[in-house]
Amino acid sequence: MEQITIETNVQVFQPEELSPLDKTLVLAAQAAARKAYAPYSDFRVGAAVRLKDGRIVTGNNQENAAYPSGLCAERVALFYAGGQYPDVPVEAIAITACHDGKQAAYISPCGACRQVMLETQKRSGNPVKVYLCTPQKIYLFSTINALLPFSFEEIPDK
Repeated sequence: MEQITIETNVQVFQPEELSPLDKTLVLAAQAAARKAYAPYSDFRVGAAVRLKDGRIVTGNNQENAAYPSGLCAERVALFYAGGQYPDVPVEAIAITACHDGKQAAYISPCGACRQVMLETQKRSGNPVKVYLCTPQKIYLFSTINALLPFSFEEIPDK
């Protein structure tokens, strides 16, 4: 038997510690969350994608009574960015959520969104920073690989 240890480094910031550039990205994700269509769960997720040219593209979750027909905020934002600006690499994505009118205490992308983020990163050839935003803390992953070990793209060596 062999054992493999996978470690992830995460930087944790207080909201006021963010740079103005990153704060703008987080605020865009929060604004997108408030506009989500979530009549079934009332769990409103917002994502903001910053492109290499500084442009910010947002998305939010879109629920549907036929649950598999809905779409997550991360994929809405990333697919829009890829469709409208296919030659501009993604630099970062901020993700946040609110429930009952309050920012959610925890947020993490689903597996499908993680795979789409990884594919976006692979296509651009640049690491994509991921900001998971809660009321008190911002968790920064320097690359999507930190959120998706054993992806379809890689299997760690010894």
